[in-house]
Amino acid sequence: MSMSYKRLWKLLIDRDIKKSNFQQLVNLSQTTMTKLSKGQNLTTDVLVRICSALDCKLEEIAEVIPFDEECGGGV
Repeated sequence: MSMSYKRLWKLLIDRDIKKSNFQQLVNLSQTTMTKLSKGQNLTTDVLVRICSALDCKLEEIAEVIPFDEECGGGV
């Protein structure tokens, strides 16, 4: 499984928040920003901080992509 943060990027666009402002608002490292852009897993702490800063729910910023969808389905 992997994560998709497309919902987060859409939320930032909808709220007219630039990535650099978002990074400062949530106090995210450059490493964490890279993980977000690559859809890598983040700690629960980071996800909670993002939701708290943006006043949103987890499902509004991320979704889990099952392994079979990553590979294009099938076995």
